[in-house]
Amino acid sequence: MASLLHAFLGLLRGGTTRFGQLAAFVSLALSASTLPALAVCQLVAQAPFGSGEPGEARIWQVALQAGDVQIRYIGHSTFELETPKGVRIATDYNDIHRPLQPPTVATMNGAHSTHYSMSPDPNIEHLLYGWNPGGGPMDHDLTVGDVRIRNIQTNIRGWDGESRRLGNSIFIFEVADLCIAHLGHLHHRLTQEDLTRLGQIDVVFAAIDNTSTLRLDSLMDVLASVGPAMVIPMHFHFAGALPAFTARAQEAGYDIVQAKTSSVVVSRSSLPVKPTVYIMMPGGA
Repeated sequence: MASLLHAFLGLLRGGTTRFGQLAAFVSLALSASTLPALAVCQLVAQAPFGSGEPGEARIWQVALQAGDVQIRYIGHSTFELETPKGVRIATDYNDIHRPLQPPTVATMNGAHSTHYSMSPDPNIEHLLYGWNPGGGPMDHDLTVGDVRIRNIQTNIRGWDGESRRLGNSIFIFEVADLCIAHLGHLHHRLTQEDLTRLGQIDVVFAAIDNTSTLRLDSLMDVLASVGPAMVIPMHFHFAGALPAFTARAQEAGYDIVQAKTSSVVVSRSSLPVKPTVYIMMPGGA
């Protein structure tokens, strides 16, 4: 509705007749009511706080529908997302860190056992692997209720130090006019093709351990290239990882917010104006 109000005010400023104003507003309202509550992430060339090319016009998506997404940090790299229509998603679902109830959708990654499950709950409707156990690509583009879920595969290092092609997925959740990305167990900087496929991302879950995933220098480069409004740290189980990342983020110009709880409700209107690191402590199962 906020987008309709802005549009209506624009019509008023444009000097159209009263009848024309009313007809245009009714048309906007009817068309908006038929549109899905999904964000359009990958069609936008620049992220919210990414640096554009010289002379390049900034492109901002207009909200299609107001809505909230609840994010709860369960532990390690597992979050539970709940959409306006009640679809629940667990990221990096595993046998240690799980939500209380079986999620509608569970995503998993192949780094090690804290990122996937050997015995997933049979009540999960959609189980999305971030890697192909048989080798080769594993591509997802799934719409469940009011959320679209897609992935971008990246390479990963094994415990032996050898590279494993396509062993990790960045999962992107498009819901309530927000684009939320879980970077997974990312081990390398993103290519321009990766960034193009990501598109505009509003909220990023980023592993900040500075040991088994990206080193801080590389991670800060990735965050700068993605340009989200909000970075939510995860995977900070190594001693000193969180303060080290917080210090680097402050140097890079991020605001730092220490949450009082392990959950937050995010909407398009509540996104911070300045790039922000939002730190939640794990809430457990």
